[in-house]
Amino acid sequence: MILVIAGTKDGRDLITLLAKEYPVMASVFSDYGRDLLKLDNLSIHTGPLDSEGLTELIANHNITLVVDASHPYAVNVSKNTMQACKNSQISYLRYERPCATMPVYEKLYVVNDYLQAIERSASLGKVIFLTTGSRHLRLFKVAEGLQNHRLIARILPEANVLTECLELGFSPQDIIALQGPFSHELNKALFKDYQAEVIVTKNSGQIGGCDTKITAAMDLGLPIVLIDRPKIDYSQIVYGIEDVIQFVKEAQNHEIYNRTNDH
Repeated sequence: MILVIAGTKDGRDLITLLAKEYPVMASVFSDYGRDLLKLDNLSIHTGPLDSEGLTELIANHNITLVVDASHPYAVNVSKNTMQACKNSQISYLRYERPCATMPVYEKLYVVNDYLQAIERSASLGKVIFLTTGSRHLRLFKVAEGLQNHRLIARILPEANVLTECLELGFSPQDIIALQGPFSHELNKALFKDYQAEVIVTKNSGQIGGCDTKITAAMDLGLPIVLIDRPKIDYSQIVYGIEDVIQFVKEAQNHEIYNRTNDH
């Protein structure tokens, strides 16, 4: 069986393609991610797993290959997955969605991490529109340099995420709970309506809507703080879904060949 770590839309698309040919199991982080996978007879594990938990999952379900299609910024997920594959002595493949092409724009500021993003955005404006997901909102909310700023959080429409935002002290009027990716026009309308002065985002690629955030901000003349992708030394990586399909095909043929010759 093939295990796909699916944290993105393209990860779900990949599962749909692979499931037509092979037995597939998906591992997703949330109930929302599980509900987006609408395939019959698909085994799904829901919830975070460390390397030991993944190793156990691999053993219990006779996994022979893991495709890591987690979000480009999910560093710990990828590291845990590589370790679990090493523990289990099975193949690991990273599917990395392509980065969005960055335009020449004098108000585009590329930073290495969230702390740098906080420092840079604080100096650029008082109303900061966060499009970085929910997992690091606490860093922005508690940052000393942002206590006199207005923070707008655009998040997934999940009850637990909304609750977390409220507990962090976000006002309901500063929370936008919508499923992306968003068009250029909708991004522009939201940035304008919320009187954003700074946009903070990540290079999640075109499929993650990074390009339309940037073009919308550019149209409005807004500064953009872009958190660059983390640098991870993947043991094996491809950048196209067709390359994943080809790798899986070759790996499965190799496994069948070995089983046949063992007998």
